[in-house]
Amino acid sequence: MSGDAQRAGHRLPDAPAANLAERLAPRAALPFVQLARLDRPIGWWLLLLPCWWSSALASVAAGERPNVLHLVLFLIGAVAMRGAGSTYNDIVDREIDAKVERTRGRPLPSGRASLGAARAFLVLQALVGLAVLLSFNRFAIMVGVASLAIVAVYPFAKRVTSWPQAVLGLAFAWGGLMGWAVERGALAAPAFALYAAAIFWTIGYDTIYAVQDARDDPAAGVKSTARLFGARVREGVSILYLLTVVAAALALRLAGAGALSWIGLSAFALHLVWQTRKLAAPDAPTALMLFRSNRDAGLLFFAGLAADALARSV
Repeated sequence: MSGDAQRAGHRLPDAPAANLAERLAPRAALPFVQLARLDRPIGWWLLLLPCWWSSALASVAAGERPNVLHLVLFLIGAVAMRGAGSTYNDIVDREIDAKVERTRGRPLPSGRASLGAARAFLVLQALVGLAVLLSFNRFAIMVGVASLAIVAVYPFAKRVTSWPQAVLGLAFAWGGLMGWAVERGALAAPAFALYAAAIFWTIGYDTIYAVQDARDDPAAGVKSTARLFGARVREGVSILYLLTVVAAALALRLAGAGALSWIGLSAFALHLVWQTRKLAAPDAPTALMLFRSNRDAGLLFFAGLAADALARSV
């Protein structure tokens, strides 16, 4: 079997067929690429975007240019911490993953990576994230450390509540606080409103993602909002996305944002409307496509915020 064929054989169902991380990594590194989700970059994008929103919104409120160095550091930190969180999740969920069709090929349940190696890899990624965090101000460091409690409990939430997506939202949306804390050295009302928007957005898109596993989750003992909403998943996601836009609009108003920020929010909102329309008859491929499309939705909002900050700083 050729190297390319072997890589294709180990490719996970929700990984894009043409992803650079999988193609460029040495064969022995493939399990670790998958543990860190480097073959599925949508995860770190969704962790990164609230950081970028919040940083740009803080710049808008202060009439300053976006801090490019901070944006780059957020990128590095998001990739590292998404990888660490995913590796931790796979360690905790290795027995559940073996019972679900979409996840049984992951490195731990398939035996392609040992538990000890996964733990060592987790520590390595966490150290990279820590290095990024320590480059920020003291208040931002404290805010960042506070998020670890939520990250630690998330893998267990799906066992006890039908709202594990809400726990994920609390963790993934934390960047809505971090960006502002890094830029201002404190928190204010616009940051909390933006955090709320990012929480609702995360619950919405992760509900869409969970549609893929709705058939296998009952046998594995896993709960989700996709199962909770059932045939009304479209209505549930629509409400969550509406709350997202309302909270984001409140954040813009509190920050005194200009027209360019509002244009970015409008484009973001239209993208969310498109997603809910496509959810009329959700299936696994459609759910995965819509979930991934949230990178573009989030970038539309960020583009408006960044353009507003640049315009105000001239």
